[in-house]
Amino acid sequence: MSRIGKRPIPFGAKVEVSLKEGVIRVKGPKGTLERTVHPKLTVRVEKNAILVERGDDEKETKSLHGLYRMLISNMVTGVTEGFTRVLDVKGTGYKFEQKGGKIGFVLGFSHPVELTVPKGITAEVKVNEITLTSADKQLLGDFAAKIKALRPVEPYKAKGISYRGQVIRRKAGKAAAK
Repeated sequence: MSRIGKRPIPFGAKVEVSLKEGVIRVKGPKGTLERTVHPKLTVRVEKNAILVERGDDEKETKSLHGLYRMLISNMVTGVTEGFTRVLDVKGTGYKFEQKGGKIGFVLGFSHPVELTVPKGITAEVKVNEITLTSADKQLLGDFAAKIKALRPVEPYKAKGISYRGQVIRRKAGKAAAK
């Protein structure tokens, strides 16, 4: 039995939770999120907690039980506190620029790269860092990964875009082979 799936998801007085035809909607001070619940699972809202239950003990249902419990928990956390992701850039001439609803990247290519910030994400841009905030953890992670994929960190000089606090495994260059 899923230990994570059995735990109730507590929510405060500022959060409104509604269920309608297999769709759970969570509304709070940071926004509104909704998600379709898998048909093999049932979701109940009690006083100040959300319970996710499964109908059978099949392997797929067990794995979905814990997954959906965490997805709903992240929705509650997102609408109350929000999520933040900070990306840093290192390298000579590498920088970020804010251009209205877009972010411009100078990353050593022959051309500048621009990405449009998705609806639901706010971006605060400084020259060497971007702070992304959102209520939707999945949307935030996808956009941060898209930015990071523009110029991944290379292991020799550690140049590129990385998450704040990411450990970069450095390699010795060919001079170390002698």
